[in-house]
Amino acid sequence: MLASFSVLPVGVGEALSEHVARIIAIIDESGLDYSLGSMSTTVEGGEEEILTLIMKCHHAARDTAPRVLTSITIDDREGATGRLAGKIDDVERVLGRKVRHG
Repeated sequence: MLASFSVLPVGVGEALSEHVARIIAIIDESGLDYSLGSMSTTVEGGEEEILTLIMKCHHAARDTAPRVLTSITIDDREGATGRLAGKIDDVERVLGRKVRHG
C-alpha cells in the first residue's frame, strides 16, 4: 500500500518548516520507505502500520497546534510491492526518459 499524506498545523503562523521537520523525523523513525515531496509525503507499507504512522504524525502536530488538517490519499493494489519507486519507473519506461521527481 502507498499513502500520500500532508499534515497542516493551523494557527501556528506562516512558517511551517519546523513543524514539518518534526513530522518527517517521526516518519523517518518508523522505518517505512518514504518519499518527501514539496506538498506531501508518500509512505509504503502495510495498512495498519501506515494508518498508525499517519495518526501518530497527526497527533504530534496536534500537540503543538490548536487545529490540524490531515489529508490522505491511499493506493491499495493487491499484491503490489515496491511501488514507491516502481510507479515512477513505469512512467519513465513509457516516456523513454527520466523525469524529475522528489
